[in-house]
Amino acid sequence: MLRVRDDFLRAHLAIAALFCFLGFQYATWVSRLPALKTRLDLDDGRIGLLLMVCGIGAAVSFPLVASLMKRFGSRVLATVSAIVLGLVLAGLTLAPSYPVLLVVACLDGVAVGFLNVAMNAQGAAMEVRFQRTAMSRLHATFSAGSLLAALLASGVTAVTTTLSAHFAIAAAVLALLLLLAQTGMLADEPAGAAETAPEPAADAPAKRRGIPLPSRITVWMGLAMVFGTVTEGAMNDWSALYLENVVRASHQLAPMGIAVVSVMMVLARLFADGWRTRFGDGRIVRVGSTVAGLGLALALLAGGVVPTLIGFACVGLGVAAVTPCVYVAAARQGSDALALVAATGTTGLLAGPALIGFIANASSLVWGMGVVAASALVVALCATRIHWPSLDTAPDTRPADTPPAGATAPDGPAPAGVTLGEA
Repeated sequence: MLRVRDDFLRAHLAIAALFCFLGFQYATWVSRLPALKTRLDLDDGRIGLLLMVCGIGAAVSFPLVASLMKRFGSRVLATVSAIVLGLVLAGLTLAPSYPVLLVVACLDGVAVGFLNVAMNAQGAAMEVRFQRTAMSRLHATFSAGSLLAALLASGVTAVTTTLSAHFAIAAAVLALLLLLAQTGMLADEPAGAAETAPEPAADAPAKRRGIPLPSRITVWMGLAMVFGTVTEGAMNDWSALYLENVVRASHQLAPMGIAVVSVMMVLARLFADGWRTRFGDGRIVRVGSTVAGLGLALALLAGGVVPTLIGFACVGLGVAAVTPCVYVAAARQGSDALALVAATGTTGLLAGPALIGFIANASSLVWGMGVVAASALVVALCATRIHWPSLDTAPDTRPADTPPAGATAPDGPAPAGVTLGEA
């Protein structure tokens, strides 16, 4: 029992290092956009295109990541993509022109897409292997990595404005995180394991070549992810403007919007794994997204600074566990489903803030934030159509060939069949 706990803690720490790595890397270079803008004399439009190209790179990684997962496994894919992301910082520093900068940003997006799928596959497989919920804490580590990057950027720029010095220090931090990840990432299934896989049932549909069509449950997961990330992304981008322009909060108080959302998300993710064990993933997503949608809607109707901040807190609390739970459910369906869900999440983060901006420009920001509230409620609706996996966190004393109770998804195999090469 002690050995199992030690193995779990080592794997948890290693995979958490991957999540921290991704949050730290992205926040590092985004925090220095003003310096990149000045160095290459860019306008706001070109900076916006740079960010969009990064998002597009992450979205187009979907056709490749599923096949790469099956061929090389999540451990190899996570390691290689992390190395590429470290080199991206050097590319951003040395890029001699804007077109080269766009290429580097696109490469960053592709590598982010690969690492996002690989690290979530590792996290989901860890939950299955050790029968312990952990994905929400892993996503909290991602947020902690972003916070660490922001603090480092602030500290370095107080001493020097040199971009190369900042990115060199950041690269050293990334190297340490990657070394830590190597100490406990879960091994991928041996290549020969596929040869012993059971034969498909006689009435099972034949597999298609190329990119497989998503199943109905995967489509619902994708919808839940895209509307969940629309909610999350829009709150990050528009909460301060809503407080200042609509509620008429002071300049000093306006940034509290994103602060409230972020703090509530981190706190909720630290405790959400316990809630998942007690209540189940499906109930957490349904209740949480309903609280987010109704809380924000009531805040929009009430107006005022205090009701608005309470509504924003409801959003941070309610959507915190949505993406971790959906990633776990998608991983149980295989690498194709996980890659598709990750791509839809990227699409939501990319398109959500822009969509709210279009709506606000056509009507008002109140209506735009109303769409955010509606998006959260759509997540609750989608959650009713997903067959959520469950875990038995009690010590497993049954024979090795007995599947854990509650671990068989209605539309898929028992968790014993979830492998890192496929999940």
